[in-house]
Amino acid sequence: MTIAAKIEQTISKSSWIRKMFEEGTRLKAQYGSENVFDFSIGNPNLPPPEAFQNALETVASQKDKSLHGYMANSGFLFVREFVAEKIRAESAKESAAEQIIKNINADDIVMTCGAAGGLNVIFKALLNQGEEVLVSRPFFVEYTFYADNHGGVLKTVPSNQDFTLNLDEIEKAITPKTRVMLINSPNNPTGQIYSEASLKALGKILEKKSDEYGAIIYLVSDEPYRKIVFDNVNVPSIFPYYDQSIVATSHSKDLSLPGERIGYLAINPNAKYRDKLRQAMALTNRILGFVNAPAIMQRVLPFLKDASVDIDAYRRKRDIFCEGLASAGYSFTTPPGAFYLFPRSPIEDDVKFVQALQEELILAVPGSGFGGPGHFRLAFCVEDETIKKSMPAFKRVIEKF
Repeated sequence: MTIAAKIEQTISKSSWIRKMFEEGTRLKAQYGSENVFDFSIGNPNLPPPEAFQNALETVASQKDKSLHGYMANSGFLFVREFVAEKIRAESAKESAAEQIIKNINADDIVMTCGAAGGLNVIFKALLNQGEEVLVSRPFFVEYTFYADNHGGVLKTVPSNQDFTLNLDEIEKAITPKTRVMLINSPNNPTGQIYSEASLKALGKILEKKSDEYGAIIYLVSDEPYRKIVFDNVNVPSIFPYYDQSIVATSHSKDLSLPGERIGYLAINPNAKYRDKLRQAMALTNRILGFVNAPAIMQRVLPFLKDASVDIDAYRRKRDIFCEGLASAGYSFTTPPGAFYLFPRSPIEDDVKFVQALQEELILAVPGSGFGGPGHFRLAFCVEDETIKKSMPAFKRVIEKF
């Protein structure tokens, strides 16, 4: 054997997202990329805002000899101060959050290598061997690996039909082994956003169960799509509704920088063990090998303030897709955020249906890969014309069934 048995087993199972990405490469080489409708991967197709390019050039032109050097494992102090101030400013829009979040400061922030890096830092700091991370399904498939990386076990519970939190199922699933409740809002793969009322109820459940078992259950919110929202929908902060909470996020989506791996985690300033959490996550950022988030990307952030990609462009793509799929006879919940659709498959076997789509050169991902069988995921972070041109093919496939 040349590699670890667990990794060999994981490779053999492989991710559906990666499989479809590789299949897309093959089909594009065979038929031409303009003839393949690739909705398989959430790679933002909008350019970063102009302010990012200007900031990058400004930072890169600096002659400071420490420009590319190490810094504190949590990140540059001035960058963490910027992030904390940004969180405080955003909380002014939410009266329920304002009184809590106004106390957040730079020491509550750890700059991370994207939200994925942040989640690994959090899990490394919190999980003991065999403890559970609870998440609603469908869910982002990499969560399984992030929990396993640190001796944890991912445990899933069903969501409601519209992909909102099923609070009864969550409460029933919590055991003495539950260490983390993980949520993702706006959600990948469904685009659903969890309401203020549901977060408030979730916080009460976690508080009750923590008291019952005599151990803190942390609420961790994965929020890389927080700014990708439509129709004036609000994404509530988790901090007002549960003190023992941590946010992980990134600028992969709102600034179209997935390859730059820049994000941060934020600790609730009311957390009972606030100082220990700060120390633990600064340490785990280092010992996991991240050491620190990329220096240049950190330095760029304070120049950007409220900059983001054109969110309305994603709203337009969503509407084009929803209108076309509805006309063709597909059933789905219109997503209020992110850039994914999660329609119901017209047959129970979502893998078979996705294979039928592939025969029409449409690349989608089976819902089974996200713990949501009977559905399939479409990423609409593509050109408008790709969506429009794919509609006859979508119609032909559903008519077969």
